[in-house]
Amino acid sequence: MLLHQLTPVVPIPIRHERNKLLRNLSYTKMQNFTLQHAGNTRKVLFETVNKNNTVEGYTGNYIKVSAAYKAGIENEIVDWVV
Repeated sequence: MLLHQLTPVVPIPIRHERNKLLRNLSYTKMQNFTLQHAGNTRKVLFETVNKNNTVEGYTGNYIKVSAAYKAGIENEIVDWVV
């Protein structure tokens, strides 16, 4: 099987700019999705305890949640207002 090289090749600076646009779009869409769920109660799995006495976790639909550490919530699924 012969592999054909696609031409013309997109120049590196244009690839970098397109990649930047896609990352910005992804970030904006994630922020909008998170805001749509603000104030809702979701189940959160808190996994990571940070040095600054906070804990981080994710909801079932992958919204990142950070909160002040409370004993008993680490590695547990708890109802939390996002």
